[in-house]
Amino acid sequence: MGWSGLRAEIMKLKELVAKLNVLEVVGSLDKDIKGVNIDSRLIGEGHLFIAVKGTQADGHNYIGKAIELGAVAVVCETVPAEYADKAVFVRVENSEQVVGQIATTFYGDPTSKLKLVGVTGTNGKTTIATVLYDMFRHMGHKAGLLSTVCNYIDGEAVPTEHTTPDPVTLNALLARMVEAGCEYAFMEVSSHSVVQNRIGGLRFVGGLFTNITRDHLDYHKTFENYIKAKKQFFDNLPADAFAITNADDKNGMVMVQNTKATVKTYSVQSPADFKAKIIECHFEGMYLDINGKEVGVQFIGKFNVSNLLAVYGAAVMLGKNPQDVLVALSAMKPVNGRFEALRSPSGYTAIVDYAHTPDALENVLNAIHGVLNGKGKVITVCGAGGNRDKGKRPLMAQEAARQSDKVILTSDNPRFEEPEDILRDMEAGLSEEQKQKAVTIVDRRQAIKTACMLAQPGDVILIAGKGHEDYQIIKGVKHHFDDKEEVRACF
Repeated sequence: MGWSGLRAEIMKLKELVAKLNVLEVVGSLDKDIKGVNIDSRLIGEGHLFIAVKGTQADGHNYIGKAIELGAVAVVCETVPAEYADKAVFVRVENSEQVVGQIATTFYGDPTSKLKLVGVTGTNGKTTIATVLYDMFRHMGHKAGLLSTVCNYIDGEAVPTEHTTPDPVTLNALLARMVEAGCEYAFMEVSSHSVVQNRIGGLRFVGGLFTNITRDHLDYHKTFENYIKAKKQFFDNLPADAFAITNADDKNGMVMVQNTKATVKTYSVQSPADFKAKIIECHFEGMYLDINGKEVGVQFIGKFNVSNLLAVYGAAVMLGKNPQDVLVALSAMKPVNGRFEALRSPSGYTAIVDYAHTPDALENVLNAIHGVLNGKGKVITVCGAGGNRDKGKRPLMAQEAARQSDKVILTSDNPRFEEPEDILRDMEAGLSEEQKQKAVTIVDRRQAIKTACMLAQPGDVILIAGKGHEDYQIIKGVKHHFDDKEEVRACF
C-alpha cells in the first residue's frame, strides 16, 4: 500500500537521486515525480518505479508494466533496451540499497522530525514497542507505533503486513506521523528488515535489544547470520543515540560491542543500569522492585519483568523522570494475545499467548509455574507453523512436555503443508516417557475443547502459538479462528 496520495509536493528526479552513487542516466533528470514505489501494481501517473531484486520476485521483470501504469522514471541495475526511450532510467549498482534513501528524501526525511526508537530481538519486541507507545501517549504525547500486530498513527490504526514494512511504506507512515504531530515513534525492527535494507535512511535516537534465540533460520540459515543481522542495527546507530541491552542474554553485550551509541544495560539477575526483582506474583499481576522503588504492574512472568525494564530504561533515556515512569508503568496493560489470562466459571485459568518459539514457550510455562507454585496442573495446547523453520518443531513439543502435566499437539497455521506432517515432526522430539502425557488432535477447535474438559479447578491451560491472530491458514486459505473466542465458548 502506498501513501503517496497524501503528499501534495512534487519532487524533481534530480533531487531524489542527488545523494546516490549513480552509474548511468538515460534521459533527463528534470522530471517531476509524484510518487515512489517498489511494487509495480501501485504505480500511478508520474511515479518513480524502483526495480528491486527481491527474495520472491525481481522488479526488473515488471519495468514494462510500471511504465504502462504511468511510471515516468525507473531506478534499476540494468536498463532494458526495449524500454530505454519510454522513461528516464537511473542505473545504480544495488537498487535494494538505495530504496531507503530515495523514500526518505521523497517523504521529507520524517525521522529528523520525530524521535524514533527501534526494538529488536527474538521475543518481547511487540510488548516493549507497544507498552512504550501506550506509555508516552498516557504521559500526554502524540506517538506512533510500527509493530507486528498493528501500526498506529497516534490513535488511528493502520493494518500491517510485515513486522517491518518496506522502506516506501515505512517512510510514508512516518511522514503521516509527523503530519499528525507525533513527537515519538516506536518500532519493531526484524532481522529480515536489517538485512534487506528496509530501515536504510532512517535515523534512530535509540535501540533496544531483548534476547536472541532460535527463530527465522529458514531465512538466515545459520544462528551466526541471525545474530549478525541483529547486531548490524546497533552498529549503525549514531553517536548521539542510546543502545539498551539485556545483560541477562549471553549475546546481550555482543550486540553493542561495536556501537557508537551510549550503552546501558538492564537485568533481573545481575548488576545493571536498570535492575528489577519480583516481590510478589499472581495471575493478576506482580509487585516489582525497579532500581530500589516498588511498583505494582498488570503483567506476569519473569520475561515480562525484562520487557518492562527495557521500557523503563528507554523512557528514562528519552528524558522522562524515573518516578513518573513507574507511575505510568503501573497503569499499563498487557498486549493483546500476550499472556492473556481468562478465568473460567468453574475455577481453572486459560492463558492465551503468542509463544511460537521453544524459548517463548519456556518463558510462558516458567511464568505459569511461578504463580502456581505446585498447586494445580498445567495443560498445554500447541502446534508449529507450516512452511517455516522445521528444526524448532521437535523442540517446541519437548519444551511443552517438559513443563506440562498434559500436552495436546494440534494445528497452528499449517499454510501449505499437511497438518499431520507437522505434528509428526513435533512428536519426533518426545521421549517414550513424554509420549505418555501427549495426545495429538489435528483440529485446533477440538484440541482447545479437550483441554477445557480435562481441566480441574486450580489448573491452568496454556494455548500457545497464535495469540492475537484471529485466523488460521490451511492449504493456503485464511479462515477466521480466534483462540480466545474458542476458550470463551468452552466456558
